[in-house]
Amino acid sequence: MWRWIFLLITLHLLTACATNPLTGGSDLILVPAGWDEQVGAQQYAPARQSQGGDFVLDPELVAYVRGVGQRVAAQSPVGYPYEFNVLNSSVPNAWALPSGKIAINRGLLTELESEAELAAVLGHEVVHADARHGARAQSRGLLTNVGAVAVGVGVGVGTDDPRLGQVALLGASVGSQLLNQKHGRDAERESDLYGIEYMTKAGYDPRGAIHLQEKFVKLSEGRRQDWISGLFASHPPSQERVENNRRTVAQLPTGGELGRERYQRMMARLRKAQPAYDAYDEAQQALQEDDIDQAKSLLAKAKRIEPKEALFHSLEGDIFLKQENYRDAERAYSRAIKMNPDWFYFHLRRGQVREELNQLDGARTDLQRSNRLLDTGVGRYFLGVVERRAGNRDAAIANLRIAQQAGGDIGQQANQELRTMGVNG
Repeated sequence: MWRWIFLLITLHLLTACATNPLTGGSDLILVPAGWDEQVGAQQYAPARQSQGGDFVLDPELVAYVRGVGQRVAAQSPVGYPYEFNVLNSSVPNAWALPSGKIAINRGLLTELESEAELAAVLGHEVVHADARHGARAQSRGLLTNVGAVAVGVGVGVGTDDPRLGQVALLGASVGSQLLNQKHGRDAERESDLYGIEYMTKAGYDPRGAIHLQEKFVKLSEGRRQDWISGLFASHPPSQERVENNRRTVAQLPTGGELGRERYQRMMARLRKAQPAYDAYDEAQQALQEDDIDQAKSLLAKAKRIEPKEALFHSLEGDIFLKQENYRDAERAYSRAIKMNPDWFYFHLRRGQVREELNQLDGARTDLQRSNRLLDTGVGRYFLGVVERRAGNRDAAIANLRIAQQAGGDIGQQANQELRTMGVNG
């Protein structure tokens, strides 16, 4: 019997090999056909929401980054419908979901010095998608954890916002696994090699990839926590990668664009605003430590430098919420939503304070919008509370049961609400 089982497993593994479009070799792929496209399409929006939301303050910069990404991706032999977005997070990071859904954080853009370095980052991520590194990692997981592909409930998704902590993201476990996975040496080597080829064919100076890895090694030696929790968590740098890049570049034609001046010109507004984001990050920490006066002072500095950043007005709302000043909190969140209506957190928080103000219709609208953008246990809990107060028992129970599945503190609170309603947990 065991011999037959072994033969069946072996036969399945042999038939599950897929040709790597870049190397021409065979890779073990156990996920079903169309998995990359399905996961990329389903997980891209919630992944961006959970990582800080899209950066909207400087549309010209975003268009520029997308243009560089598409210029590099045009050299790919795979031809996915690539998408590139900039996320409004200070954490220096970049990532790719299957089928070419790519993001780079504001915090990484400020560390780069040239368009060629940007092309190296984006080309590296394009190759992660092209070589199906996500599908390969998922397949390895399947060998040790049957059912790992199944989409689940109650996955903790970290944001760079310590006020929000760990929110329970409902129905996106695969995306979370892929964002947090650490790429192996072979995957990183492959992405470095073909990423350099892509950027060179696109007309960039491949030395940008060397400069980039040299910078990453230096930063890793400094052990900066934001880098360790960001890019380096999934893309570990090493001197070996620097030397590999040097050998690769030595075999390529010289020349190509570095694009240093163009990059600095496009980054002018963000660089000017960087002190504001630094003050904002410090203000968040101060609020976490209950130092409200310090948080207010730092936030005032941030708003003076860049008054049109929605994050700053949202943090003002958080300060008012901490003081139980719900009316001013509601106004602050409304200003944030006006500046950027497409990040779930602003709607989540305004829905919470509107419930406190007994504005149940407005709270419901906000919380439903928040859950459409990113379905969270927190949002479901507050929506359940709103529906209970509005007398909509069935809707309240439905939302609280979903929040219950998130686990943790919010799951316990949902369970208590249900017991209060006379519903068995």
